[in-house]
Amino acid sequence: MAQPDSRLIVALDVPTLAEAMDLARRVAPHLAAVKIGSQLFTAEGPRAVHAMRDLGLRVFLDLKFHDIPNTVAGAVAAARGLGVWMINVHASGGGAMLRAAAEAAARGGAPPARPLVLGVTVLTSLEESDLRAAFGTTRTLREHVQVLAREVRSAGLDGVVASPHEIVDIREACGADFLVVTPGVRPAQADRADQRRVLTPGEAIRAGADYVVVGRPILTAPDPVEAAHRIAEECRTA
Repeated sequence: MAQPDSRLIVALDVPTLAEAMDLARRVAPHLAAVKIGSQLFTAEGPRAVHAMRDLGLRVFLDLKFHDIPNTVAGAVAAARGLGVWMINVHASGGGAMLRAAAEAAARGGAPPARPLVLGVTVLTSLEESDLRAAFGTTRTLREHVQVLAREVRSAGLDGVVASPHEIVDIREACGADFLVVTPGVRPAQADRADQRRVLTPGEAIRAGADYVVVGRPILTAPDPVEAAHRIAEECRTA
């Protein structure tokens, strides 16, 4: 069962539903939710969502929808029908796309009857030089994230997915009632792998994150249950 006081979302970045269910059952006592991303959803489809809900776990469906407004609205409606807790779209998809996502979700009523919808700002694998090369922007990365966060809020979405390094800027732009979910979180001694803009779980919570998303530091730990417990406690006591 999901734990109401937990701030930890574990990313089930594994190739099969059997592996995902085994891990989810073991670490469930320490979680706010599980995250199902592109790898697991592509391999197993909606049954992965149903399986996690059958375990009593809330699901963050992390598919980062980014398409024309009508297509994104249809995808959000389909996710709403699966009973997911949270979904995301790319904030860079533009105001019309963001509004279409918000409106499609709202047809399910208010949370928790409808999913929370978040806008993904800038991936945590990117640095400022990558942002400028990809988008040709003259904004700093922090400025770019603030602009996107404001657009997400204006469109009626519930919050953003953003690096912990931008939490303070997002709070300044969008207020305390705006959800901030942070990947790019690593325990102090963990390998950063392909993540660049990272903080520890406790640092992210103290900066103002509502939830932290952790994958490999739990998935690859010698004892995933102990790793999940340690991270959840660090968040709880931050």
